[in-house]
Amino acid sequence: MSPEIDREALRRWCDARFGVADAAPEVARIGGGQSNPTFYVTHGDRRLVLRKQPPGPLLKGAHAVDREFRVLRALRDTPVPVPEALAFEPDAAVLGTPFYVMARLEGRVCPSYALPELARADRGAALLSTAATLARLHAVDPGAVGLGDYGRPGDYFARQMARWSGQYDASPAEIPELDALRDWLAAHMPEDDGAVAIAHGDFRMGNMMLHPTEPRVIAVLDWELSTLGHPLADLGFACMAWHSAPEEYGGVLGLDLVAEGLPEMGAFVAAYRAAARGDAVLRPFHVAFAMFRFAVIFVGIADRAAAGSAAGADAARLAPLAEAFARRGLAVSKLDF
Repeated sequence: MSPEIDREALRRWCDARFGVADAAPEVARIGGGQSNPTFYVTHGDRRLVLRKQPPGPLLKGAHAVDREFRVLRALRDTPVPVPEALAFEPDAAVLGTPFYVMARLEGRVCPSYALPELARADRGAALLSTAATLARLHAVDPGAVGLGDYGRPGDYFARQMARWSGQYDASPAEIPELDALRDWLAAHMPEDDGAVAIAHGDFRMGNMMLHPTEPRVIAVLDWELSTLGHPLADLGFACMAWHSAPEEYGGVLGLDLVAEGLPEMGAFVAAYRAAARGDAVLRPFHVAFAMFRFAVIFVGIADRAAAGSAAGADAARLAPLAEAFARRGLAVSKLDF
């Protein structure tokens, strides 16, 4: 069941912060999200986006809209393109769960790395803009923007493995391929090199907003999983698309990249490195680790679908992707790049 918005309660809240409007806000659900329900809101002449926690029981630390709001505010004066975060409401009594609102931008969100919505000549530029945007994020000094305490620096991969393993263990799901991938990652954990950056945590094409007509990123969306982390975790996550099929959440594996105007993964990584402040090398571990995380995220989606609290209407369809991404991660573990 999709969460509903009490328009009169929202009207009172918006009137108190943005000035009194003549009518209750217009509210429309934005599809596609699987985590925090998201809505377009029109309040008078203001065009807003509202993101809130889903209803029902939540895993500890999940659906952290307060963290989303904080990182958006911190990045507003940096080269990282983000929507303007306007107000956060921690009181669940207002709309049922905590929420925040941000300014609405006009642009294109393309969920697939194949970018069928774009002209062939623009697809490569859009993907390389995404890579450069990620590098600009990782170049931001967390302490300089008030995010020095946004996470624990150091031992990122070991801590993340413990976190996501714990979420998987808390689920009733039993996926042998995911168990095998976890074992491989534990055996191939790289030594901590001390690299720390603001990590988005879900950096993929579906969380980019492109300019309405140009092949460039104008906003990075959905910061729920952001923290202080290792930059190669984000880069590995973004590179999953080259190791997953189009039907597996928008990958490009199996497509004729030249015919489709899409770059190879190496070109994406090169564009990132050209704009990055460090020279760390992407390894199969980083992509396989990202696939493990994504598989566990899909385990959570399946569990929420079973409980009736998933934010996306197609959650049940996405649930089998946990096993699919575990298999893909095992395949990546056998590569050398």
